[in-house]
Amino acid sequence: MLTERQQELLDFLRVYQRQQGVMPSTRDIQLHFGFASQTAAMSHLKALERKGVIRRLAGKARAVVFPEVMERETVDIPIFGLIPAGFTADNPEQSDGNLTLDLRTMGLSPRSKPFALKVRGDSMTGAHIVQGDYVILEQRDPRPKDIVAALMDGETTLKRYLVDNGQPFLRAENPSYPDLIPARELMIQGVMVGLFRPYNGR
Repeated sequence: MLTERQQELLDFLRVYQRQQGVMPSTRDIQLHFGFASQTAAMSHLKALERKGVIRRLAGKARAVVFPEVMERETVDIPIFGLIPAGFTADNPEQSDGNLTLDLRTMGLSPRSKPFALKVRGDSMTGAHIVQGDYVILEQRDPRPKDIVAALMDGETTLKRYLVDNGQPFLRAENPSYPDLIPARELMIQGVMVGLFRPYNGR
């Protein structure tokens, strides 16, 4: 049986994960509850783990999951910086954190290796993708009309992939931006399969 404070912490974990797409850090917990230190937050997490209502994964940041989630096909999806800036095919291993997701809810197989990018800019607002969103992408060949992360002529961007008379090009979902036709190269880094929008309280 949980104490009143333990139930409050468990509720906070669930709400925060649902709204933000990730678990709160011990610093987030400390600030929310007014604990004197992050050590106090950690002590409360350990108490919840002893009672079996959460699981903590060793060696990972924000490493708290719910037991019912562990029974699903969950993975830690790395966040590779910002899109259009911050991610290139030459440097894909530098992760800026993780999102813990159920692969089946994304329509992905356990063999998939998805990754996430944080959106910057307003070129995809027509597809309801706005600055600050996290797009989840899978590395596979694109189909026409897929939204993709692409490296085109040395620049990385998130756009819709289209083909006209055998010529692939990229289109924004904002009429203020022109179509992008590759002059030299077009490399598809990932195809969008999902989106997470952090809650900002507004």
